[in-house]
Amino acid sequence: MKINWGTAIVLAFIGFIAFILYFVLSMNFNDKYDHQLVTDDYYKQELEYQDDIDKVNNAQTLEEDISYTKTKQGLVFKFPENFDPKKITGKVFLYRPSNEHLDFETPISISESYLLVPDKRLLDGRWNISIDWQYNGKSYLYKKSIIY
Repeated sequence: MKINWGTAIVLAFIGFIAFILYFVLSMNFNDKYDHQLVTDDYYKQELEYQDDIDKVNNAQTLEEDISYTKTKQGLVFKFPENFDPKKITGKVFLYRPSNEHLDFETPISISESYLLVPDKRLLDGRWNISIDWQYNGKSYLYKKSIIY
């Protein structure tokens, strides 16, 4: 059987369309290619971005900012020594870029000037830390990316 130019062009179009359909379907239904957004409510967070900038600027005016150390028990966040620990409120959010199921948030409730995040909650790898805290009505924000 001899194939003429018209039949070859139609077969080429069918082959191309089949390839594109295979590619689109494999990208949509294969969990290997599933990439979630960083956050579900990013429009809301974008509107609150100026508040975050103000909190970071407040934190930069402190004589001593939050620091952290890695210990056998986990991550220890040390708050400024000159602040009364019982008046510090807020939350610590740990975000794992590679797996949204590992993200967690912990409220700040301390009686000493440090907060411990247990080692069993943290896996080795990259973590983005965001500590949104208040002291005497003034808000502060500490952000850091670490490799645990």
